[in-house]
Amino acid sequence: MSITTALYTGISGLQTLGNALQVTGHNIANANTVGYKSSRTEFSDLLSQSINIGGKTAQLGRGVRLDDVSRSFAQGSFQNTDSVMDMAINGRGFFILSDGVQTFYTRAGNFHTDEAGNLVNSNGLGVQGFLYDPTGQPTGTRGAINLTNLITPPHATGDGASAGSGVTISANLSSDAPVAAFDIADPSGTSNYSTSATVYDSLGAAHSVILYFNKTADSAWAWHAVIDGGDLTGGTAGTPQECATGTLTFDTSGALQTQTTTSTDFDFGNGAVQNQAIGFRFGDAIGDGGTGLSGTTQFDGPYVTNYVTQDGYATGNLQAIAIDREGKITGIFTNGRTRIVAQLALANFQNEQGLLAMGSNQFVETVDSGQPTVSAPNVGALGEVVGNSLELSNVDLATEFVTMITTQRAFQANSRTITVGNDMMQDVVNLIR
Repeated sequence: MSITTALYTGISGLQTLGNALQVTGHNIANANTVGYKSSRTEFSDLLSQSINIGGKTAQLGRGVRLDDVSRSFAQGSFQNTDSVMDMAINGRGFFILSDGVQTFYTRAGNFHTDEAGNLVNSNGLGVQGFLYDPTGQPTGTRGAINLTNLITPPHATGDGASAGSGVTISANLSSDAPVAAFDIADPSGTSNYSTSATVYDSLGAAHSVILYFNKTADSAWAWHAVIDGGDLTGGTAGTPQECATGTLTFDTSGALQTQTTTSTDFDFGNGAVQNQAIGFRFGDAIGDGGTGLSGTTQFDGPYVTNYVTQDGYATGNLQAIAIDREGKITGIFTNGRTRIVAQLALANFQNEQGLLAMGSNQFVETVDSGQPTVSAPNVGALGEVVGNSLELSNVDLATEFVTMITTQRAFQANSRTITVGNDMMQDVVNLIR
């Protein structure tokens, strides 16, 4: 009977080591699989019986069994890519995927957009995240991330009531310029200097405004915002029309003393808001508590326009995206504006080993894994998101080949046990001949 038991002991070794070789082969086969996590086999011995030897109890074994195939969730190395939709997790956590019915979890971040603009993985499962509204504010809901039909609505050039609103001009008006009497019928011939600015109406349409400066007295200037009549309701194309005017005064050092706006009224056409007030700022005037030197000045030198800025913009379509370490997806629009359009959600489990592998680098939760804790990246125990990168397989080929060799040697030894047991059985049969 003991010889028969030895045979089955060897068989248990062959079966178990065959499974171990399959695990090793699976690891090696996935050495280049993005986000793959390697597995290892864990064995335990089998006891057959207890016998009494000289009054002592001894135990005889009957082989080995495969106790568990555990998965290593150790961090894999990163590979830089040229796709902004390639993402990796540096630290703990899983990307969340959904087919609309079931939720899956993965470390493979090779994503792209499908025909509907949804951010999906290679199997078409939607990547889940925290959603944002058109103003770039979080909605407090979680769902599929869609990157289509994203626009930024237009913003009309402001009235200058708040910092950064309206048009801001920095220039130097030469102190030795002659006095000039401005006439809207001939703005170029009756002004000293001019510069242009682009402003936007409530519909996001751009309009070119020409600012004319004429000297009215020593250290005193008038400014005039003129637009082509074709841009205005009821206006005539080719006819200049003054829509805003004001004054500038300078002290004896050439610093801006005061700046005023006498009137501002832009009646843009094509259905835009009428009587749009556009503010024009020329610097930090002394009368407003500034130095008078940061902006428009009157020095003895040539006229020069340093810069012209304004806060309006046209509508913009999504042009590109950028992803930061917190998983926030920022949209970059054709009008130069940016805003957050979504934020990736990551899941964390108390027992990652309890997850059930479903193939395609995807897992589902089980009773053993526990329910996921879902949060934004880089919060608590969750890792950060690395954009333009993919997490490679954590398979160590050198270790796997050593494991394969030792498994092969153990398999050979167990097969030898069966061969010897068979020879011994043959000897027993020959005893009765």
